[in-house]
Amino acid sequence: MNKPELLHDMMLFVAVARTGNYSRASEALGVPGATLSRRIAAMERDFGVRLFDRTTRRVELTEAGQRYLERCGHLVDEALLAQQALRDLAARPAGNLRVSMPVDLGVTIIGPLLPDFARQYPGIALDLDLSSRHVDLMSNKIDVAIRLGEVRDDKLIVKKLGTVEMALFASPVYLELRGQPQQPQDLSQHDCVMMRSEDSVTTWHLETNDGASIKVPVSGRFKLNNQSLMRQLAERAMGITPLAFSLVTDSVVQGHLLRVLPEWRIPALPIQALTTSRLQSAKSRAFVDFLAERLAVSSPHRHQRRVR
Repeated sequence: MNKPELLHDMMLFVAVARTGNYSRASEALGVPGATLSRRIAAMERDFGVRLFDRTTRRVELTEAGQRYLERCGHLVDEALLAQQALRDLAARPAGNLRVSMPVDLGVTIIGPLLPDFARQYPGIALDLDLSSRHVDLMSNKIDVAIRLGEVRDDKLIVKKLGTVEMALFASPVYLELRGQPQQPQDLSQHDCVMMRSEDSVTTWHLETNDGASIKVPVSGRFKLNNQSLMRQLAERAMGITPLAFSLVTDSVVQGHLLRVLPEWRIPALPIQALTTSRLQSAKSRAFVDFLAERLAVSSPHRHQRRVR
């Protein structure tokens, strides 16, 4: 096998390994399925080991296949990146860009930036999916997903764009009825509106500017995954809840919410951009770089000063 064939076969192998499916890899590469299957089989004969365990629905990497992917995956990416860089020199970012992001993040933080992006890149049309569900980027043909919080998925390329600063808030009515917490441990005696999680016990992590940190178990009748609804429930005296500063400015100014334990805050949540590969189209790279620049220069403390 000569060197050009080896690199080409590596690319075929990596596509099948990352999609877990011959049909998806065939569609992504524009290579007939029969050709793909034949080349993978030839690689296995040449190497003398099986690279995949095949089932009726998908293929799974063998131990040998996993080791081969770890060694050659980045080589394929670098080769494709080099080719893409040359193409991008002659191409302005254009086309339909599919983006997935949570509703609150899209409405309050990303949304206000989109008109400037549209003016800067008139050739890009945005197809936005605002949903809290974590969609599969490959099967749903999503170019970029924007997520809030830590992302643990070694199959995705993750880039931090910025952070969302958060603190605890409650309505004046609730605090008049139940009292103002004086220290973090008091939260265990209050009704709390909590973010959904897989843990049976919800624990809030709080910290101060001088480095103090504490974890407090909390409970309440509401668990959900939408900040806007959490804010509404808090405004209606349903309990204390963690909210982004960017979401509560008007509520605080209008007297609907008060900050609880103002010397303490929730650790900032990272805003992350997710893609399936380091090899990104010009339109995807333009969008991610634009958000990284805009979110990095925005002051995380500007909202804090307005809601103290």
